[in-house]
Amino acid sequence: MEITLYQIFKTFFKVGTMLLGGGYVILPLLQSELVERKGWISDEDLCEYFALGQSIPGIIAANVSIFVGYKLKRTAGALAAISGIVLPAFLAIVIIAKILEEIVNIRFIQSIFWGVGIGVLMLLFLAVKEIWRKSVVDKFTCFVFFLVFIMSSCFKVSPAFLIILVIFIGLCLEAVKRIEKE
Repeated sequence: MEITLYQIFKTFFKVGTMLLGGGYVILPLLQSELVERKGWISDEDLCEYFALGQSIPGIIAANVSIFVGYKLKRTAGALAAISGIVLPAFLAIVIIAKILEEIVNIRFIQSIFWGVGIGVLMLLFLAVKEIWRKSVVDKFTCFVFFLVFIMSSCFKVSPAFLIILVIFIGLCLEAVKRIEKE
């Protein structure tokens, strides 16, 4: 019997629907569905595809589905397989996002987020206070702080540039201290 693109899509959609967890969970699911039930590939093929799927960047389940789909029906099979394995997760994310969008509009939930926001601000304040106590220890470090603060807030200098600048200043300060000790 000829394997159709719809069968490939449907099989991988079913596996994608049952796939909860990381890429390692997919191996027994695919082994059961593709090797034992359908007989589309062998255990050896599946193990090879799984090893390849782990060795290249991306989601293991998606990588393996592409390999299997390609073996069955070339490029069209790979597209059907990847669509089938990814679509359930995509749909779940869309549904959850819609539910969360509705929940966020509830007044009670907005009050909770307001309270959490105040708590986060307090935690940030305490973190800044602790870092300030350990970092701004003399007149020079206070000068560097205000210099960076002004460059950041008034002149909108890139934070990445400021971090590199302060690292350079710290290295120069350490070098000056070593020279003075010698």
